[in-house]
Formats: sequence, C-alpha cells, structure tokens
Amino acid sequence: MQLLVFILVYPFLWIISILPHRIFYGFSDFVFFLVYKVIGYRRKVVQENLNLVFPEKTAIEIQRIEKDFYRHMCDMFLEMVKTMNLNKDQIKQKYNVLNIEVIKEIEKKRSILVVCSHYANWEWNVSMNNYVNSKGYAVYQKIGNTYFDRFIKSVRERWNTTLITQQQTVKTVVRDKRDGVIGIFGMVSDQSPMVQKAQYWSEFMGVKVPIFNGAETMARKLGLAVVFLKVSKVKRGYYQAKFITITENGKDTEENEITEAFLRLTEQQIKEKPEHYLWTHKRWKHRDKTPAHFAKTSSYRK
Repeated sequence: MQLLVFILVYPFLWIISILPHRIFYGFSDFVFFLVYKVIGYRRKVVQENLNLVFPEKTAIEIQRIEKDFYRHMCDMFLEMVKTMNLNKDQIKQKYNVLNIEVIKEIEKKRSILVVCSHYANWEWNVSMNNYVNSKGYAVYQKIGNTYFDRFIKSVRERWNTTLITQQQTVKTVVRDKRDGVIGIFGMVSDQSPMVQKAQYWSEFMGVKVPIFNGAETMARKLGLAVVFLKVSKVKRGYYQAKFITITENGKDTEENEITEAFLRLTEQQIKEKPEHYLWTHKRWKHRDKTPAHFAKTSSYRK
C-alpha cells in the first residue's frame, strides 16, 4: 500500500516541481484557497496560538497574520517539492547566505551545531552546505511511509547533506570527534518535547512551556560551537540567511545559557514577521502542566 501511494503521488509532485515561477505560485494560491477557505486546516489551533502569544494585538491584526501565515505555509510546503528540480546555482539565487564567513571561521577549530526554528523556509536551510568545507548533517524525523522517507532523504541530501535521526546525532558527533572529522549539524530546535521527558521549562513568547534542550546538552558535553540560523523571507520564493554565534565552545557556557539564547533569538525573529512562523503546531499545549519548581521562576499565561 505504501508503494502504491508513492507511485500515485510522485508524478504529481514532479509536475509541480517543474512549473514556471508564475504558474507555480498561482497553484500555491489555489492550494491556499482550499486549505484556508474550504478545508480550514487547523484554523482553530492557529487562532488560539496567535491570541495566546499576542494578547496586545487586535482581532483584525490577528486575522491578517493568520491569513498571511496560511499563504506562506502553502508556498513553503510547495517549495519543498520544488527542491526536486533545483540545481545549486538556482538554490543559491533563491536562498542567499549573507555571512557564511562566521561558519567558515569556526569550522577551522571545531564542529558546529546550527540551530533554527520552524520559520520561513527551514527545508532550504540544508543548502548552506553548498558554502562550507566541513561535512554537513541535518537532523530529521523519519516519515512513516518508507518510500516517501527515502524520497525526502534523497531530495534533502542533494546539497552535500547527510540526514541523521535524533537518535543517531550524539553517536555521529562522538564518532567524528574521535576520527578528527569536523561536522556541521543542523537542528530545528523549537519542538515541544513530551512532558514526562522535559528537563527544562521556560517562557517562549511569554508562555511557560517545556523546552527541548538537546542541542545545549550536546554542545556543553562535547564542546561544540552553537550558531543560530536566522532566515528572512525577502519576497515570494526568495530568502536570506544570517548566522548569529551563540557560543564558540559549549563547554564555556552556563547551564541553560544556550537554550535561553536560542529562545530569545527565535522570539525576536517571530515578532519581526509573525506570519512566517509555523503556527499550526500545538507548541503551547502543555502550558498548564508546569512543574512546581519551574512555575516559581516566573509568571506565565495559561
């Protein structure tokens, strides 16, 4: 059944990927109409999230962000498909890296964790490996359909990137360090961990929630550099990326320092252009389950 689904869907994806720019985004407008107007995909979740983190905004402002978000989301997910038929020169035009020298300088000394959030087009972040000398890795979540999982891996690995799962990450870092290999590991770090496994809670957009701190744990234990990747949408189909160094050596940081720096940089990014964040995820769903010893540290909105 998995193979049948893949065989039926793949040709459709391939056709989308070769559409000219104007037709491609015209199709995205049609998808937006279906997703937003007809299906109403997760609109309740999006509205709840926006009202929760932006209590100062009016209903009209929230509605504008919501609508612009859905337009961007449709663009972004179709741009994932577009990756199938983008070469290196084309992706460099669409995804411009402003200060790659930050990475090039650090990679002379040690491996790097590049952390980012579900913002702008995180799928094209892997193209940064076209600019660096070290071995590039991207931490990803496996897809249930084996054939689509292989397809996604092949698409993402086109630009000198090796995909590894979260479970493989520490072993890979340790192995490379043992073998004297410098690696650059890309991680989307704004996920919501399971409550029972959450080791740290903090405010994110003014609301206390469990925080994924796997990047910090690795950086402090293994002496990795941590760099935040800030991506901005310049115009439809075009993005620019900027690297912001959090630390050049995780061993030199205090507990939670890296995690807090990541949270604040992510908040700043969201506040600049909130419509480019992924609001369909239930990022704040555990806000009423804060353990007592974390709840005392600061107030939060339920």
